[in-house]
Amino acid sequence: MPSNVTSYELGAYRPPSEAYSLLLRLTHNCPWNRCRFYEMYKGQKFELRSVEEIKRDILTVAKIRDEITEMAQSPVYGNDLHKAALAILNNPPDYIYQNVALWLYKGRHNIFLQDANSLVMRTSDLTEVLKFLKQTLPTINRITSYCRAKTAALKRLEELQSFHEAGLTCLHIGLESGSDTILKMIDKGVTATEEIEGGKKVVASGISLSEYYLLGTGGKALWQEHAIESARVLNAINPDFIRVKTLSIHERILLWQDIENGNFIRTTDEEMMEELKLFIKNLDCRAYFTSDHIGNLLPEVEGKLPENKEKILAVIERFQALSPKERQVYRIGRRARYYNTLEDLKDPGLHQVVEELIERLSNGTGTVDEQIVYKMREAM
Repeated sequence: MPSNVTSYELGAYRPPSEAYSLLLRLTHNCPWNRCRFYEMYKGQKFELRSVEEIKRDILTVAKIRDEITEMAQSPVYGNDLHKAALAILNNPPDYIYQNVALWLYKGRHNIFLQDANSLVMRTSDLTEVLKFLKQTLPTINRITSYCRAKTAALKRLEELQSFHEAGLTCLHIGLESGSDTILKMIDKGVTATEEIEGGKKVVASGISLSEYYLLGTGGKALWQEHAIESARVLNAINPDFIRVKTLSIHERILLWQDIENGNFIRTTDEEMMEELKLFIKNLDCRAYFTSDHIGNLLPEVEGKLPENKEKILAVIERFQALSPKERQVYRIGRRARYYNTLEDLKDPGLHQVVEELIERLSNGTGTVDEQIVYKMREAM
């Protein structure tokens, strides 16, 4: 078992695509922290960490890496780092070792910089951290981070290029919507014009860009504007990836006030599929489109644009072509985590389990109330 080492900080959040990345915290929480559509970082103060603190954490990672590497050289593991890392994962002494062991187990190549907006750091400080990171952990070849579009827009192109040269390879930006009306409603703190400016600068710098579209953010009143304007903004940016997330609202989120007073009416899963179809139809850019968030109804909506557009749309249309009963079976099965794709509908055993669940949730009526489905979606 590895010896105790000085702990280092881990934030709570990362994109789904960074599940196996080493996590390194550069800042505490979010410098904006006013968005009304989620509760992340609410009530928590934003703070910059010093370069010295961050470097100490990087050295701690290196020490744990070396301990697990030495452990792997024992006869028990036969000089197999993969086996030694798996042994730690099966019985981690703490979450720090677990984080490093998972990174070693998955190849030692990827790292994600936390929390919400690493680029808010001074350019010289972030560049110094990136260079030290590459020097200390040389197997890393992919460094990613969250970033606000407005922060990217305020940076000079030369600054973004310096980050790329120092090792930053990818940024995740929450577009959420391309509609100024909706951006104001959710208090995103950015305009569509700034989203375009920030995104285009990132692309021009050579850093790979993932933009996130938040399905359902327009509600029943603005779903068409949300889809069309978001596609317009993303067409102008031409990011490397477009990722879809599904809006989920509960009582602790500020947007809940609008639901209670009737100013915001949520869309159902089926209505969001119509929105998603409109959004994709209006996309005219070269990006990889993916639906890799657990809250999405159809995770198999994925492919390269524009060549796979019809194939992507066909998945949505396949769902829409199901009978009302089968659409409900899939929706409930997906929200209850029995189903991962539409293909799972063919499993008779799972189908029976979901039908029995529907019977319970509907109190024997056969139709599950949308409020229950909303709560299931939130639970995901």
